[in-house]
Order: sequence, then structure tokens, then C-alpha cells
Amino acid sequence: MSIDFSKIPTPCYVIDEHLLRNNLNLIQQVKEAASVDVLVSLKAFSNWGIFPIFKEYGFGAAASSLHEARLASEELGVKAHTYAPAYEEKHIADILRYSSHISFNSINQLQRYMKRAGQHGVSIGLRVNPEFSDSAYDIYNSCKPGSRFGITAEQLGDGVPKGVKGFHFHALFEADSFALERILAVFLKKFGKFLPRLKWVNMGGGHLISGKDYDIEHLIKILIDFKNKHDVEIILEPGSAFTYQTGYLVSTILDIVENKGIKTAILDVSFTCHMPDCLEMPYKPVILGAMDERAGKPTYRMGGISCLAGDYMGDWSFDTELKAGDKIIFDDMIHYTTVKTTMFNGVNHPSIGIWGERSGFRLIKEFDYQDYKNRLS
Repeated sequence: MSIDFSKIPTPCYVIDEHLLRNNLNLIQQVKEAASVDVLVSLKAFSNWGIFPIFKEYGFGAAASSLHEARLASEELGVKAHTYAPAYEEKHIADILRYSSHISFNSINQLQRYMKRAGQHGVSIGLRVNPEFSDSAYDIYNSCKPGSRFGITAEQLGDGVPKGVKGFHFHALFEADSFALERILAVFLKKFGKFLPRLKWVNMGGGHLISGKDYDIEHLIKILIDFKNKHDVEIILEPGSAFTYQTGYLVSTILDIVENKGIKTAILDVSFTCHMPDCLEMPYKPVILGAMDERAGKPTYRMGGISCLAGDYMGDWSFDTELKAGDKIIFDDMIHYTTVKTTMFNGVNHPSIGIWGERSGFRLIKEFDYQDYKNRLS
């Protein structure tokens, strides 16, 4: 049963449970076929009201902060694999308490905290930088020259510091298995000599396993071959893949204005507040029932509800004229989007809900004035 958007109060993020479970099943198949550990990246999706579904599939968790590590413990029931560019003294004890693995970004950080990590029984790793990436977007390229992320082969020198059990690298963005294959060739050339001394390799995120044309069998073969040759545990963090193409941001047109022949539909959502990646990358999202600008078709720019002049995107064409009260449904608005939202301008945060094939719509979280007020004081 497809979602009945007429029954969705706006603004609202809506997760389609059927689509979500399709992704979870697929990723679980990779996990089991290749005998690897797969982690849910909380930086990509932290809507813990949905975590009971995730817990059915036996995934671990990847955290980038104390709060994410604690959330993994409290709501997923697992200790996190934690990495951050740097750790604060005031937080390190709690981070170690909530973590099973911790990766350090520099030798300085390793030397400062490794003794305490060892005392807590936490497996210690180093983030390494292969200085190679297939990412087409500079904002997501953690391996570009001058990057603050990870230790290069030159910096590491000839030895792995005592106590280090694993390497962690992250060099992909919404990539396929062939991009991973290319990264691994570089990684092995630069860091392969250290693998006999390690227990695990975390191959990071950016694996779009649930993408339409992703070659699952090729991925499984790569992972199995790597394990067989190097005798290490493999860890993956396919952040976007869990909730890729699993939900929507449903909005309502409040007004339509026109200036110099450009018609703008003013929505009850905001690009800067609720779809920040659209402006940061930038990229143009898909709207259900719309098409790219086409001559002879009713055409509109989409305008957000905030006062930021740049809070708009365009242009889309429709088969019929739009009017106030019509719903505009943005596709694929769950991964990363919900975790990056703001309450700029006091604009109300969209509700969060899930649609089940049998149960229909269920509201998980609704926001109000107190959420806005309590955020800053």
C-alpha cells in the first residue's frame, strides 16, 4: 500500500517502513554473506523512535561524539565504534564508557588517551588518510590535500604504535563497490605492510549499498577476498544506505507570489532549516509529481518559510497550476537531512512519522514552542 499523503499533517518527515526494511534486509544480507560488522552511523540517522526496527537486524553503531555514543547505548543497546577529529578531556571518560572501539585522529590524541582507553578495555584504532578519494564533492572529500582527517602514511612512518588494534579510513561518498575497490588498492599500497599487526580495519562510510545499480555480489567478493588475504575483521559504516530513498518531507503551499514573471510557491518548510544539504552542496531535490522546468507547463520556484533571501530552489514544472493548500512532497529526505535541521527564525521543526503497510501513519515526534525555547537557554 502506497502512502496516502492526504492523511499526513504538514510539515512532516515520513519514513516508509516497507522501504526501510527493504534496505535493512539488503544490508543484513551483505553483513552475513561477507561475515563483516556493519554499523548504523548516527551522524546520518538518529531518529531513535525508529531504532526498535533497526534492533531486529543486529547492526552495531558508529558514533562521532559523546551524545551519539550514549544514544547508541541507550536506544540501540550497543556500545559504539567512536571516532572524532579530537576528544575533550571533560568527555573522554564517558565516551570510553559508551564505546567498544575508539579511533584517534592523530598521534597526539592517541598518546594522550590510549592508556585510559586500554584500562576501559576499548579497542584502539587510528584513522589513516590514504590521500585518495573518488568523491566528486569537495565538501565531502576527507582525503583532499590539507585535510584535517587522519594520519598519512608519511606521518605514520615505519611502525604502528603499541596498543593500536585497527585502522579506520573514510574516503567515499555515496559510492559503488568499484570505488571501494580502487580505494583499497591505494590503502594496501600505503598501509598494507601494517595489517599483520592489526585485528580490524574500518572501511568507513560512503557505501551506497541500497542504491539502484549497486553491485552487491562484487562488494561481497571484495570483502571476502580482503579478509582471506589479510586476516582482519572488517567494519563498514554505510551511513546513507540504511535510509536512502525511504521517506519524504511533506509540505503545504501557504501562498503563491509572482515577481518579474517568476512564480514562487511559499511552503511551510524551509530549505535552510529542514533541507540544508540542498543549499550546502548544492543539489536540487526530487518533488513527487513534478518535473524539471519545461516550456508550456506551469512552472514554479519553491520558497522556504524563513527570512533568508536564499531560502529557495527552482524551478519545477507541473501538469496543472498550483494553489495554496496543495501539498509538495520532497523525495529522499531522511538520511542526513533530519540530523542537520535547525530552528533558525523559530520556524517550527517538521514532525516525524512512519507509514506502515498495515498500520498506516503513526506520529513519532511533534515539535512545539518549548523545543525552540529550551534549545538555547
